[in-house]
Amino acid sequence: MGPGEKVEKTKPKRGSKCFKLSLIFFLLNIGSFALPVTGFALKSCRISFDIALCDKSNLTAVPRDIPSTVKGFDLSANKISRVHVTDFTNLPVLTKLDLNRNYISQIDNGAFASLVSLKKLNLNNNKLVQLGENLFDGLTNLTELRMIGNRIKAVASTSFKALTSLKFLDISHNKLHHMTTVHSILQHLPHLRELYIKNNNLTTFQSWELTNRSLQLQYLDLSQNPITTFTVTANVFPNLTWFNIGGSSSKKQMKWDVRDNTSFSRVSSLDIGGLQMAFSDMKTLLETVNSSLTSLRMNAMKHNLPVLINTSCTIPTMSTLYLRRNKLTSVSSDLFKLCINVTELDLTENRIQNNHRDAFRSLQSLRILSLRHNRLSSVPRNLPTLVELDLSSNKINKLKCDDFANQTKLRQLSLYQNSISALSDCVFKDLIRLQVLKLQTNHMSNLNGAFKKYLPNLRELLLNQNELNVITYGEFQGLQSLQNLSLMQNQISKLEDGCFIGLTNLINLLLQNNHITEKSLNSSIFSDLMNLRRLDLRENHIKYISSSALANAPFSQLSRLETLAIPLQHSKGKFQLPRNFLQGLTNLLVFNIRNIQLLSLHEDMFKYTPQLQTLDISSNEIRDLSPGLFSPIQNLKSLYISRTSLRSLDFLRFANLTKLEFLQAKKNQYSVIGEEITNSLPALVYVDLQGNSFTCDCDNAPFLQWAKNNNQTQVFDAYNFECNYPVNFKGMKLFDLNIRFCTVDTEFICFASTACTILVFMVVSFTYHFLRWQLVYAYYLFLALLFDTKHKNKQAPNQYDAFISYNTHDEPWVIEELLPKLEGEQGWKLCLHHRDFQPGKPIIDNITDAIYGSRKTICVISHRYLESEWCSREIQVASFRLFDERKDVLILVFLEEIPTTQLSPYHRMRKVMKKRTYLSWPRVGEHREVFWEKLCQALKSKEDLGEDSFLLTVVDRQF
Repeated sequence: MGPGEKVEKTKPKRGSKCFKLSLIFFLLNIGSFALPVTGFALKSCRISFDIALCDKSNLTAVPRDIPSTVKGFDLSANKISRVHVTDFTNLPVLTKLDLNRNYISQIDNGAFASLVSLKKLNLNNNKLVQLGENLFDGLTNLTELRMIGNRIKAVASTSFKALTSLKFLDISHNKLHHMTTVHSILQHLPHLRELYIKNNNLTTFQSWELTNRSLQLQYLDLSQNPITTFTVTANVFPNLTWFNIGGSSSKKQMKWDVRDNTSFSRVSSLDIGGLQMAFSDMKTLLETVNSSLTSLRMNAMKHNLPVLINTSCTIPTMSTLYLRRNKLTSVSSDLFKLCINVTELDLTENRIQNNHRDAFRSLQSLRILSLRHNRLSSVPRNLPTLVELDLSSNKINKLKCDDFANQTKLRQLSLYQNSISALSDCVFKDLIRLQVLKLQTNHMSNLNGAFKKYLPNLRELLLNQNELNVITYGEFQGLQSLQNLSLMQNQISKLEDGCFIGLTNLINLLLQNNHITEKSLNSSIFSDLMNLRRLDLRENHIKYISSSALANAPFSQLSRLETLAIPLQHSKGKFQLPRNFLQGLTNLLVFNIRNIQLLSLHEDMFKYTPQLQTLDISSNEIRDLSPGLFSPIQNLKSLYISRTSLRSLDFLRFANLTKLEFLQAKKNQYSVIGEEITNSLPALVYVDLQGNSFTCDCDNAPFLQWAKNNNQTQVFDAYNFECNYPVNFKGMKLFDLNIRFCTVDTEFICFASTACTILVFMVVSFTYHFLRWQLVYAYYLFLALLFDTKHKNKQAPNQYDAFISYNTHDEPWVIEELLPKLEGEQGWKLCLHHRDFQPGKPIIDNITDAIYGSRKTICVISHRYLESEWCSREIQVASFRLFDERKDVLILVFLEEIPTTQLSPYHRMRKVMKKRTYLSWPRVGEHREVFWEKLCQALKSKEDLGEDSFLLTVVDRQF
């Protein structure tokens, strides 16, 4: 399952915080789960500096959830058996791919086609047998290919065709057998510089089988092949500088047949170790490199070693000679008598027990000598020209004052892993230029002032794994240039005041794994280490039981210290650190107090270390961390709090660690990782929360979404987090939790809310413009039905005979013509808005009450009337009453001639005119008595629509 795949195995318990929202937004939120997610919560891998690390993960297939931005991909030590064509399609910028130590036996054609940026490919130690046609298509930028330790015996002619940029090829330890197979490889590699075909069971080497042109090779390794015939008929290696033709386990001799003496004329490094060859052929071989050879390896030679040494030493340019594993038991004075130009001699892993006093006297130019892993019991003498001497892993038990006499040029001396029990104050007196001295893994219990006077240029001194128990005053005062001192893994229980006097340039001091206690720690011990950068006190017996301030803070003089580590060894009980333990460490960057059975940290602990960037308090029993503890260390970038007793990470919400990039908090008891915690760490790029007891409910829904979707923070091993609560979910993977009922897609909700708001606005606008009066009428109709209002089924008589609806511009006609006639002469009671409307009452209520409170409604129609908004509302309410009560309550009086085309927009009025009669005011000169008679009849007529027995229309119109 890769990122973005939905898992709906179970439904989580709905947490109280999520339950309310989940029901409201369920439908809106479903769509969001179809979106792919691309984060760093990988199932089997982790990301480190743009490299996907998937090694040793028991993978059987290439994971598909790797971010497309990675530049390195490590899949080594897995169980992958096949590389599919789609395995690497989404990795366009990948430059290094490691498939070492898998079970790959098949690679699909085009499997690497999309890796256009790949430069290094490692296929070592797999089970490839055949390399098919166009196997490496697409790898035009590949420069390095390793295929060691497969079973390759057949190579198609076009397998390597695409590798036009390849410079390095190692196909050692396979089953190529014939040089023709190698030819099918090399014919497509014009820029190849290094070729390693070691141990391929090649029995012959014929240059015409390999190539018909000159190769640009500079490095060629043919070692461990049982070659019996080596034939070169043309100069096919004009640029070769490094050549290894060392022997195999075969007892057959190689026949050397090189007809062009210039074929190896540029070789500077030659390895013929273990080669079985007639002495005459060996001599011929050495003669072919006589003008260029500088380094010769003759390791594990079978015979004629002294003769070969003297023969090789006649080559004037040869300066480096390796003679490892040759079973030498001693070095005679004649063995190197001709090696006057040799500057480096390696006799490692022989059986040398003693040397002749003048064994190395003839090596007048010797600078580097290695006698490591022999059986020497004393130091070889008369080596005044040496710069480096390695005597490690021998049986030397005592050093004498003249062992290094006159070796004033010596810069590096290795004496580790011997049996030296003590030093003397004169043993290093002549080593005035010595810079590195390695004395670890011996049996020294006393230094006897060996470092009090001499070794003024020594920079590195390794005394670890000895038996020292006390460092006395001024023990190292002669080492003014010393920068690195290792005293780890001794038995030191006491550091005397002034024991480090003179070490003013010391940078690194390693004291871990000793018996140092808190009593040995005080400022006077470290007062001379003014330039110390790193102090390691791990695995000691430093115990503090109180957080009270110390009178003498131990590190108060180490203002330049950058790294301090003080975990304990075999400590019993519960401890605390003094609140001023770090006083004076103003430049401290790294503080390691892992595994000291610490119960708490005082809030003032870090007020002395404002530059702190890395803090490790893992494997303690700290139950709570105050946010104020982190206030002085706002530059913190890495925090290790694994294996503690912390039950929550809530302290991070208020710690203000805005620069924190790395958080390791595994194997604790956190059950919920709140959204506030992840939001409080904006710079976080890696977090490890393995082995915690997660709760599988909605409280962890925000954390799950964050782990899957964020593109900045890698949540290591997130897909293997397991649920511990509730009981019925115990053992289930946290990422299998179905959070669909918990989470709310905020973006979708915002979109839906905005869309709904716009839709409602449009509906309201449409309704207001076209249907507002229908709604008003419906409102009053509802009131009538609900409360049995006066407007419906009311038995009392109407208040008015007629309501006059007119425009104010027509008011002169109403006042001068209509009102005198109807009210003055005929005695009708009329309702006029300017006279009878109730002051302070909403105008719409006045209109409605007037229409429903009158038997009839007379609408005085003119052009002005049609343009009036309020007149339009009055006729709408009247028509509502007409159609609702089914009564003849509406009389239309036209003061002006209005064409039908101008009435078209007033669909309601046209509808009424199609079904009802109307009156028109007579034109000038016409008789008006008929108009008033018809109007009087209309007012007297019954309200039943079915009894319309008289005609009101004076001028006929067709609609």
